[in-house]
Amino acid sequence: MAAAAATSGLAAPSGPGSPVGPAARDLFAEGLLEFLRPAVRQLDSHVHAVRESQVELREHIDSLATELCRINEDQKVALDLDPYVKKLLNARRRVVLVNNILQNTQERLRRLNHSVAKETARRKAMLEASGSYPQGSPSK
Repeated sequence: MAAAAATSGLAAPSGPGSPVGPAARDLFAEGLLEFLRPAVRQLDSHVHAVRESQVELREHIDSLATELCRINEDQKVALDLDPYVKKLLNARRRVVLVNNILQNTQERLRRLNHSVAKETARRKAMLEASGSYPQGSPSK
């Protein structure tokens, strides 16, 4: 974070002689977390929607592959549908792979959000206990 702040030109001096104390840094961190929280929630809901659509797509691919196999067996004229069935099954495999990646990403995001909420609550309790928690802070 310090590297990102330094490159953006927003680095605040820190250390024993710094005018910005730990309470101000904690308040800044909490404000930043409150600022980012809606984006994280929106990303989580979008990932969830994509996962649902991928499950639906996988089901459609399965039913289409089954239907193609049935048509291939019922045809009097020999149509070679096997390559198409294989392509569908390959597409299904890729959908399942992407769905697994999304599921893992969503779980990481959930754990990160939980950790952020826990740390925010811990810092807020620490600030309130020290009596230096300013009124009108961005905390809810």
